[in-house]
Amino acid sequence: MFILVINAGSSSLKYQLFDAETREVRSKGLCERVGALDSFIHHTKGTDDKHTEFVELTDHATAVRVVHDILLDGENGVLNSLDEIAAIGHRVVHGGEFFQQSVIIDDDVLQQIEACVPLAPLHNPPALACIEACRELMPKALNVAVFDTAFNQTMPPKAYIYPLPYELYEQYRVRKYGFHGTSHRYVSTRAAQLLGRPLDELRIISCHLGSGCSLAAVDHGRCVDNTLGFTPLDGLMMGTRCGSIDPAIVIFLIREVGLSPDDAEEIMNKLSGFQGVSGVSNDLRDVKQAADAGNERAQLAYQIFANRIKKFIGAYTFEMGGVDAIIMTAGVGENDAYTRQLVFEGLDGLGIVLDSEKNLQRGEDRIISADSSQVQILVIPTNDELMIVDDVLALCQP
Repeated sequence: MFILVINAGSSSLKYQLFDAETREVRSKGLCERVGALDSFIHHTKGTDDKHTEFVELTDHATAVRVVHDILLDGENGVLNSLDEIAAIGHRVVHGGEFFQQSVIIDDDVLQQIEACVPLAPLHNPPALACIEACRELMPKALNVAVFDTAFNQTMPPKAYIYPLPYELYEQYRVRKYGFHGTSHRYVSTRAAQLLGRPLDELRIISCHLGSGCSLAAVDHGRCVDNTLGFTPLDGLMMGTRCGSIDPAIVIFLIREVGLSPDDAEEIMNKLSGFQGVSGVSNDLRDVKQAADAGNERAQLAYQIFANRIKKFIGAYTFEMGGVDAIIMTAGVGENDAYTRQLVFEGLDGLGIVLDSEKNLQRGEDRIISADSSQVQILVIPTNDELMIVDDVLALCQP
C-alpha cells in the first residue's frame, strides 16, 4: 500500500508517493504555474526516470486530477488502481489555535481550516481544494492534515502574545503563530539522532533559510519561539519579504506617500528582501554572483541577511538559557556556504566555532562545527514529506 503526500502552494502542487512499509519514495513531482496558461508538471518515476509535460492546470483541483492520472499512467505511473493509496497526507500552512498536532480530516476539521483562510489567504484555499479533490477521487483513502503551525503551538503566551490591546487577541486571535513547523520538527529530531542524545535534553536553534525564512527555538523538544509571526512576513529578511520592520513605516507609506494598504502589502511581501535591497533578484544564487562581481547593494543584502540571523540566534540563546546545537536547513541553509560563514563569523568567543573546511563540503546530514566548538553546528536537509508520512502512519494505527 502507498501513502500520497500533497503539498499545495499558492500556485504550485508538490507530491510524493511513498511505500507505506519501507517509507521509500516511489514517485514524485511538481505542478507549476497552477492557474496560468503556461502550466506544466515535472514527474519522476522511481529515482531517475524524469519527464516534463505541459498541461492545462486551471486550478488546484485540476492539478490533483492530473497527478492521479499520471500515477495511473501505464508508462509513467506506478499504480494499478487508486485503491492502492491507503492514506493522503496534506500539508496545511495555517491551523490557527485549533490544532496542536496532525489530525484525520473530517467535515469539522475542514470547517476549522476554512476559518483560518483570512490568516493564510494564499495557502489555505489551495490546500482545501486539494483535500476536497482527493476525497472525491479516492473516497476510501484516509486524509490527514499536517499543520505548519502545529509544532509552534507549544510557545508560551509570553512569546506569542503581542503587546497590543489584549482584546485584539481575544476577539480576532491576533498573535504570533510561527510557521515552517514541520521542517523545524523534522530537523530537530534528526539532529538529536546525529548527536546521539535525547531530544528532550537539547536546546536547539533551527534555521530554516530558503525563499521564506524562519528560526525556531526548540527547548528540550518543545518550540518556545519562532521568528515568523501573525503571518509569514515577520522576522528575517527573505527572498521578497522584508521581515521585521518598524510598523510605523507602513503608516507612513499610506499616510504620507499615498500608498493604499494593498500597495504597502505588495511592497513588503513581494518587492522587498533580497529583491528590494539588491535590486538584482530574489534568488540568493543570483545575488551571490552579483556580490562576487562587486555589486555593493548585493553585498549589503547578504550582510543584512546574515546580521539578522545572527541577532535572532543570540536572542534565542538567551531565551533558552543557552544552546547546544544550531541547525542550518532549507535551500539556502543547506547549500550556501557563504551565508553560513557570515552568520557564524566572530562567534568564537561564545563557543560557536565553524570549521571553514567542513563548511565548504557538500553532502547530506553533517556536522560543520570545529572540534573545539562548544555548540554543534549541523547542516540537515529538511524533509517535510517524510515527517508527514510518519504522522499519517501514526494516525493509521488501530
